[in-house]
This record gives sequence, C-alpha cells and structure tokens, in this order.
Amino acid sequence: MHLYALPMAQENVVQLAALRSVNTKLGLRVVMGVSVAALALLVFVIYGHGHAEAAPAWVGYLPAINAALNATSATFLVKGGLAIRRRALAEHARHMLRALASSALFLVSYLVYHWAHGDSKFMGHGAIRPVYFIILISHVLLSAVVLPLIFTSFFMSLSGRFPAHKKVSRYTFPLWLYVSVTGVLVFLLLRTYG
Repeated sequence: MHLYALPMAQENVVQLAALRSVNTKLGLRVVMGVSVAALALLVFVIYGHGHAEAAPAWVGYLPAINAALNATSATFLVKGGLAIRRRALAEHARHMLRALASSALFLVSYLVYHWAHGDSKFMGHGAIRPVYFIILISHVLLSAVVLPLIFTSFFMSLSGRFPAHKKVSRYTFPLWLYVSVTGVLVFLLLRTYG
C-alpha cells in the first residue's frame, strides 16, 4: 500500500480541517503572499531602518541563540527525515512541527538582533574570506527560496494533500537542512573571525 493512500484514522497525522476545504491555488497564493511579506520585512529590518546607535547588552546573546535554534531545527529535520523513512508518520509530523517552531523562533530572534544591532562585519582575511562569503551568500539566497517551500510543504500536509506534500518536500527538506546548517556555520565563522 502506498504511503499516502493510508486512511486518515491509521495515519494519526496532524491536519487542520479548515485547510482541507481551501482551494489549492488560493492556498498557494496565500503562501506566496506571506513569504513575500516576510522577506520584505526581513530586508527592511536589515537594510531599511539605518544603523543602531547602541544595542542593549542582552542583544549580544542573540547570535548564539540564533545558532542554537538553527542547530535545533536541523536536528528535528534529520529526525523527521528518519521517521518518514520508517513510515512513522505521527513522529515525522511532530519533528517537522518542532523544526518549524525552532525556525520561526530563529526568525523572530534574528529580526530582533538585526533591528537592535545591525549587520555583523566579517573580519577574516585570506582564504577564509571567500569561503565565508560563499557560505553566507548561498545561505541567504537559499533561505529566500526555501521559505515559500516550507510554507507550501506545511500547507499541503496540514490540508491532507499528501502526494503534493511529498513532491514539494523532496526539494524543501535538503534546502531547509542546508540553510539551518549553514546558519550555524556563519555564526561560528563570525565568532571566530569577527
């Protein structure tokens, strides 16, 4: 029996009844609208409000918290991936919701940090400099790509559209994992060479 052909009572997977009746095209339009709004807010916070004069001391802890949240998200993603391979659907759903929650907390913390502190400058020289910027640029670009994919994957899953969820998640999973792991690497490189 195909994984997504199981009756809902057997799957024991989290779904939202209200999303089942939402037209797929409308759902995807909402996903894109929310994604564009979130990315616009991010760009505004980082580049549009000027530089902070003096950030409170507690803001200095946020980069380490952000790295921990990225690592947490990556851990739950791996656990969720392993659970789906075992066809443990309820466990998979719980891990993926935890990955989403830790990524959402990361995003809030990241916005607060950049609002209060502004950009962090990379001070490394030599061979490490292009390595850092390759990691950073790929991290930033793929985070913009993966955001609507994450929302789409969750919309498809929570609305019971499992074949579509599976198709989208084939791309979402590796990109989301890459963005989470490179977020930790960016923090470590900034901490080492900042």
